[in-house]
Amino acid sequence: MASTGHVLCFGELLLRLSAPGRGHLFQEPRLDANFGGAEANVAVALARLGVPSAIVSAAPDDALGDAAVEAMRKHGVDMSRVRRAAGRLGLYFLTPGAGLRASAIVYDRENSLFAETPAYAYDWPTLLQGAGRLHLSGINPAIGPQMVEVALAAIAAANEAGVPVSFDGNFRASMWARWCDAPSPILARHIEGCDLMFGSHRDIALLLGRDFPGAGPERRRAAALAAFERFPRLRYIATTTRHVRNADHNTLSARIDTQDEAVETGEVEITGIVDRIGTGDAFAGGVLAGLPHGLEEAARTGLALAALKHATPGDQSLTTRRELATFHEGGLDVRR
Repeated sequence: MASTGHVLCFGELLLRLSAPGRGHLFQEPRLDANFGGAEANVAVALARLGVPSAIVSAAPDDALGDAAVEAMRKHGVDMSRVRRAAGRLGLYFLTPGAGLRASAIVYDRENSLFAETPAYAYDWPTLLQGAGRLHLSGINPAIGPQMVEVALAAIAAANEAGVPVSFDGNFRASMWARWCDAPSPILARHIEGCDLMFGSHRDIALLLGRDFPGAGPERRRAAALAAFERFPRLRYIATTTRHVRNADHNTLSARIDTQDEAVETGEVEITGIVDRIGTGDAFAGGVLAGLPHGLEEAARTGLALAALKHATPGDQSLTTRRELATFHEGGLDVRR
């Protein structure tokens, strides 16, 4: 169901600074540091499962950039396509959720090297050589109008080269609000070039400017069919359904739609949550790893990685094939 070759992930490398434990920012006079970024997280999730992955990005040519690149490389991600130059690394600050207090993020990404790197700096025909898929997300265009041009150029080059493209909506309202009050048409232009979309019925409603009746699977199916009609290139829509009891107790299920069928997993209870950030990226990595083996395997693997990521501090899924097999032995089944 997917082309052979490595998965090429295009996005910004970020330094994450978070309050220690589950406290508020600067409640203690220190912060915990990790590296991440949505597309980089997907690349790490894939590499940990033995799926070749590479990152296209721009990182400062300084100690911070070195550390960010090494943080991905140590997990087996190919970092040879990361452009190095003078500039700053994007940051974000995290207040972890606890009990009835939700997690909160503050971004500091303006004028980063990645945000300032123009479209002509990326030689996409060369970067795409050997790629079996290009993966990117809606965070790229949310950075600013220049990044809209960059991301669309990447998708166009992949389409020209016959490389399938996956796109995770990853809607970031606070980032879009800085420069754009109508992101839907921009996001739609990106999805027009993609065969796989990660997004819920709410994301599709935003894209199409309409609501969908019903509830549960009925509404999700109606939204998926509307998206397939609007975006003829789309073959798959993958999503999770999450119910939040509190910051320590969520439930999660996964679903993949095609024009002809839908595969949905059962719901898994997730308790004792350590870190929810990056769980959507883990899901995307799992789906991409499983898709060559069929829709059911993609849904099962995506859900497993997302569920297990809740128990891992930091941005990234570190689940291995062995841990994945152990998780599946717990009896999580796919149902149609």
